Amino acid sequence: MDLPKIVSDLIKTQNSFDSVAYADCFSETAVVFDEGKTHNGKKEIERWIADSNERYKAIIKPLSFEENDTESILKAETSGNFEGSPIVLTYHMKIADELIQSLKFTG
Repeated sequence: MDLPKIVSDLIKTQNSFDSVAYADCFSETAVVFDEGKTHNGKKEIERWIADSNERYKAIIKPLSFEENDTESILKAETSGNFEGSPIVLTYHMKIADELIQSLKFTG
């Protein structure tokens, strides 16, 4: 599967539980929407993913990727320490200047 570098980096950093490197995939003003909460800015995203990594130890395996004019969409099998694991999540991303500007998860 041919993925943009920033998406490959996001997967790699998630699967190695590197919260700092994960946050570095985002712009300073990025927004993440997850589990009904909004996380604003790189530092808040780093705290959110560090907590998520500690609780869930989620590993993602890409299944498909597509881009259109407004967003990039990654479907990935996500497994970890959570009920229902593994599940397929859809990662809706807006990417600009080789950084993620926004990320929203749907199931």
